[in-house]
Amino acid sequence: MKKFLVLILAVLMMTACVPVAFAQSEEPWGDCSYTEKTYSVKQYSVPDTEAMNFVKNLKIGLNLGNTFDAYDENLENEMDYETVWAGVKTTPEIIAKIKEAGFNTVRIPVSWHNHLVDGSYTISSDWLNRVKEVVDYCMEEGMYVILNIHHDDDKAFLYPTSAKSAQSVNYITAIWTRLAEKFKNYDEHLIFESMNEPRLVGSLYEWTLLSISPSCTDAVKQINTLNQTFVNVVRASGGNNATRYLLCPGYDASVDGATNSNYKLPTDPAGNDHRIIVAVHAYTPNSFAMLSSGFTRWSSKSLVDKQSVTGFMDKLYNKFVSKGTPVLIDEFGAREKSGNTESRADFAGFYVANARARGMSCLWWDNNIMSGDGERFGLLDRATLQWVYPDIVRALIHNS
Repeated sequence: MKKFLVLILAVLMMTACVPVAFAQSEEPWGDCSYTEKTYSVKQYSVPDTEAMNFVKNLKIGLNLGNTFDAYDENLENEMDYETVWAGVKTTPEIIAKIKEAGFNTVRIPVSWHNHLVDGSYTISSDWLNRVKEVVDYCMEEGMYVILNIHHDDDKAFLYPTSAKSAQSVNYITAIWTRLAEKFKNYDEHLIFESMNEPRLVGSLYEWTLLSISPSCTDAVKQINTLNQTFVNVVRASGGNNATRYLLCPGYDASVDGATNSNYKLPTDPAGNDHRIIVAVHAYTPNSFAMLSSGFTRWSSKSLVDKQSVTGFMDKLYNKFVSKGTPVLIDEFGAREKSGNTESRADFAGFYVANARARGMSCLWWDNNIMSGDGERFGLLDRATLQWVYPDIVRALIHNS
């Protein structure tokens, strides 16, 4: 009898950490400790359209950050850029691990300015083919992929001012002409994003959009022009690009940029109903999610903390989603601060649950940084293929 009781006790101890909703075999992110929460979230009325269902199908995603967007002027071999920040070359196994965990979308940020071979902005074939190779890894896993122009925000390439308008239009036209041709036969699992966080780099307004500033007003209007140029180039390239879903951000891809009265969605050819998606980045609340010296704790039990998330989401829902225009939050996250994993997991779960309730999907910014003095947003250690923060991964997947 004693042996029987000991055996029962051992079994109970082994299964104690497994939440009721999941069996052990269904936990690809590793050992559990996150207690699943069912957040009390109001379900908003979302138009039942093809575009809204498309965004819904993106589910939850991960950025392949600090990889193809990396740059270092001291590098001689352009193919070394992929590992100069992240330290790891992307493999099919990394993408498979992301898919296995439950992520459905991968965003591949790419810098192109440091891979040009002439003054006409011709992209190095080696670099472009390597990017295509990783896109194909994702496609083979049945995932959605977002491809963009990332750190090319420079006065020599892409800069949203009237003075640099012609230069910027030429750059957008050249890069997207080449990308559109390279990928025009890919199906709708591939999404193009015009630019990443277009803004007045180096100015007083780089991260602050002031409606009363003539410089900011000009910048917003220039971004409209660049987004329209992007749409025109992609649509004219033919193939599946004629109807491909496209992402267009406002000023610095912020909520304020998207909801600014001067921000305008590009005009799309007739028949492309709402195939332009508003791209937004929201590390909100900033003090908790982004600032290294900010708050380390966030709680879904705090009304103030909850409103820091629901407030900006309501703005996006009211201006866009409720009127049939899809929105994708393709960058968000909360950096690690002093072992605050529980708060980060709570934040991630609440954030995703509320976005989904309003018809939006989200992508976590994973830059493969889990230690040191950098922005510690990493979840997956790409070198070991281990989820360093399984609690956060579980919260993201469970609430998507």
